Amino acid sequence: MKQLESSIPRQYRYLDLVMVAFVTVYLCSNLIGPAKAASLELPLIGQVTFGAGVLFFPISYVFGDILTEVYGYARARRVIWTGFAAMVFASFMAFVVVSLPPAAGWSNQAAYEIAFGSTWRIVAASLTAYCVGEFVNSFVLAKLKLMTEGKHLWMRTIGSTVFGEGIDSLLFYPLAFWNSGLIPNELIPSLMLSQWIAKTAVEVLFTPLTYKIVGFLKRAEQEDYFDRDTDFTPFRIKT
Repeated sequence: MKQLESSIPRQYRYLDLVMVAFVTVYLCSNLIGPAKAASLELPLIGQVTFGAGVLFFPISYVFGDILTEVYGYARARRVIWTGFAAMVFASFMAFVVVSLPPAAGWSNQAAYEIAFGSTWRIVAASLTAYCVGEFVNSFVLAKLKLMTEGKHLWMRTIGSTVFGEGIDSLLFYPLAFWNSGLIPNELIPSLMLSQWIAKTAVEVLFTPLTYKIVGFLKRAEQEDYFDRDTDFTPFRIKT
């Protein structure tokens, strides 16, 4: 009986909800945000122009931190692949819908293409940067948790985001826009740096909320996972 019980996967109350939140934020950051360039007037800084996706995407890293911190790298890995599959499907369906011939009298095709049409290069760059960045984020957080023996959560969440978001920005902009004619090559490094700083700043601002969510989940789930014997390869789904 004990052997049978040990073979039954651990059931969690909130893991599915955190996964849904993660995937939802990731899809919003790619489907809603990129189509709009926004501009804000900030005190002491002046006018700042940015892609609206920056409001969404860093929050996915917050959820990635929560997943790894509470449930461990292997379960976070499963969620990361779930987000990847959801984005592939959403991108394919957007391509199909945009490609359908518009009905006679419907005059919004151009606007629809601007909102939901993306080139294969940008989609591929986004998916590549997402996968590598999220796995780096989760890996660094799991390793820092072992090194700090579970102390200094702020160090783990911010430190992992610095690496994860840095890799994401480093991959996405050159893969998507280098020699594309859409963005001058000389502007790409400054875009990479500004997006990296902005996304890391969001993680810092969310740190108090991250503490509250992590504390709640650890108490509710009675789980505080340490990845001491974890296989850190990203190329598997099983936990």
